[in-house]
Amino acid sequence: MAGNTTIEQNSTKALQVVTDTSKDIINGVDKDMYNTIQGYINHLYNSSYGEYFTYTIFGIPLANLLAAVSVLLIFLALRKYLTILTTKILIKFAAKSETELDDIIIQEMKYPLRFLFVIIGIDLFFKLIFLYNSFTKILLSTMIIIDIYWIFYSITPAIAKVLYDFSRKNRHFSYELSAFTIRVLRIIIVSLGFITILYNFGVNVTAFMASLGLGGLAFALAAKDTAANIFGSIALMLDQSISVGEWIKVNGVEGTVEDIGMRTTKIRTFEKSVVVVPNSIVANSNIENFSRRGVRRIKMVIGLTYDTSTEQIKAILKDLKEMLSNHPDIAKDQTTLVNFDRFEDSYLGIFFYTFTNTSDWRKYLDIREDLHLKIMQIVDKHGSSFAFPSQSIYIEKFSKQSDSETKHI
Repeated sequence: MAGNTTIEQNSTKALQVVTDTSKDIINGVDKDMYNTIQGYINHLYNSSYGEYFTYTIFGIPLANLLAAVSVLLIFLALRKYLTILTTKILIKFAAKSETELDDIIIQEMKYPLRFLFVIIGIDLFFKLIFLYNSFTKILLSTMIIIDIYWIFYSITPAIAKVLYDFSRKNRHFSYELSAFTIRVLRIIIVSLGFITILYNFGVNVTAFMASLGLGGLAFALAAKDTAANIFGSIALMLDQSISVGEWIKVNGVEGTVEDIGMRTTKIRTFEKSVVVVPNSIVANSNIENFSRRGVRRIKMVIGLTYDTSTEQIKAILKDLKEMLSNHPDIAKDQTTLVNFDRFEDSYLGIFFYTFTNTSDWRKYLDIREDLHLKIMQIVDKHGSSFAFPSQSIYIEKFSKQSDSETKHI
């Protein structure tokens, strides 16, 4: 119980720090700018045309209203160019480092930075029209909170690059696990941002989380399949049983893995349709991963006609074995068998068994075609031919004597 209280207190303090930081930014980022603009406005009030500028619209002096609208429009119009200028300055500092991560972060930060200039313009607008009250402060601090978490979110591509580079060097940390980690991190950032905004609006976050806990059981029961799929995706990524781009067969679905998400795995079949399989099913099913076999098998029976002599069969077997041993696309470290092993009704069967040194389907078909042509050449070379299903019918002829005796009887 005491541990839970400590966690709640630390969480509240963290939210308070973020909220206070946003308010400090609001108060300090354009303080000097506001004082400067207001100083010029005061000069207008003291000038000979002061009576015109003191004319009020909705209780706001004309000079302040014109200045507020002008400042807001200027920041809206120039926010893109101000962002480009700021980004160039930051890139110059980042150029001194050897890593590319800071360059990625700066490029991704340009959108939250552009939003920051919009916030400054809105803040000056409210101050200049004297509407800087509790509501506008909360509104502006909320915008700052959004911008802060947006910055955190924009850092995730740099983190993703680090994880992807690490996954290429470490086989125990897959690309899919890296992508899953980034998704979880982004969800955490968005969730924390939402909670911080609620706290900024005065919502009791602790009580809010507790109220969610009361409905946790019902939610868990309703989302048990989703939870099972999420844990299934984690299991798949930790086991590294499949990866994006691999040819697999699971639960009767065969095709290429297109995506391993948090809940489902997308498989592109060879008919080009996409089958979405829940990760809980994938994790608990037998997975046949064709892409990881390295070699592909060729297995067949070569049927020769019955008029093939013993010497012809021996010569054909010898040439077939030599052809396989010299073929550059046959895996020499795998089992290779060529044997005369059967007498069938319409042919003499030679068992042919070997492996190609590639698992690529297109290359495999080319190698298999080449073997078929070479087999035909060898069989033709030794004067034999391939058998096809046939039957020979023998009719016994009786002698005339037998026929007459049969008739006499």
